[in-house]
Amino acid sequence: MKIIVDAFGGDNAPLEIIKGCAAAAQGLDVDVMLTGPENKIRRAASENNISLERMEIVDTPSVITMEDSPGSVVKEKNDSSMAEGLRRLSAGEGDAFVSGGNSGALVVGASLIVKRIKGIKRVVFAPVLPNDKGSFMLIDCGANVNCTAEMLQQFGIMGSVYMEKVMGVNNPRVSLANIGTEDQKGGLLQHKAFRLLKQSSINFIGNIEARSIPLDAGDVVVTDGFTGNVILKMYEGVAIMLLGKMKSIFTKNAKNKFAAALVLNDIKKLKHNFDYNEYGGAPLIGCLKPVFKMHGSAKAKTVCNAIRLTKAYVEGNVTEEIVSSLAKYGEINE
Repeated sequence: MKIIVDAFGGDNAPLEIIKGCAAAAQGLDVDVMLTGPENKIRRAASENNISLERMEIVDTPSVITMEDSPGSVVKEKNDSSMAEGLRRLSAGEGDAFVSGGNSGALVVGASLIVKRIKGIKRVVFAPVLPNDKGSFMLIDCGANVNCTAEMLQQFGIMGSVYMEKVMGVNNPRVSLANIGTEDQKGGLLQHKAFRLLKQSSINFIGNIEARSIPLDAGDVVVTDGFTGNVILKMYEGVAIMLLGKMKSIFTKNAKNKFAAALVLNDIKKLKHNFDYNEYGGAPLIGCLKPVFKMHGSAKAKTVCNAIRLTKAYVEGNVTEEIVSSLAKYGEINE
């Protein structure tokens, strides 16, 4: 299997990207194609004694920055590391593409270069996050600010397929983020989305409130991209705050430090569960071929985990399963 990686996507590129790819090539039995300015990639690898074994480099003259407009990937910067990686994926030169770069550009590039699955209205960011019962998918998390009910229905179906095929969840429970649990809660969008999701072939369990998300709101939580991004950022912020508060309490004095030592392993497990580096990032679901978005501040560990999840996506034939699920129940609405 060959994974194409944008070597200049993210705040810590290219060094951390190269480190993570090297770890993945060795530990995950994958070949890697790095896209970006070749001289900079080779220099970073050489200066840090990183082996480029099982890694191919495709030289590109430019890179997409976080300041660039989303459309730049197919216009003035169509020679960038992101654009070239997406083109190589579309041409069948790799099995999947991974980038930690500009989210808007990735959505535009994936939609226009790789293309969407026939009948899918929008591609979506769908991270898998920790909660009290294990983990769940939040879909969409920012790719689509304005959504229709039909789009939310498709999000639920695609999320259900991913959680079953990649995460191993049997008959995933799908819920709709809302301001109450009653069937008639929310606005017109939520009312129609509720009806469509209930009519779908998936295991739809109804509306859930945001306060239930950290506890147990099902395996897939469906929402529009604006609301999903707010939930995601709040989720990350609260986790950082709570872990910081715990650290200040356990390091306050000798007595507290002794108490912390007694439960050190449990503290490490808790921190591990809320560390975004463990989750790698989010698949951009709905593309004809697998595209994965890493966190912008991804370190080597994040990159390796992103490639691990991307490999599972490919092996789970998620794209084919989504097409099959939608077509089987007539739930593609072009």
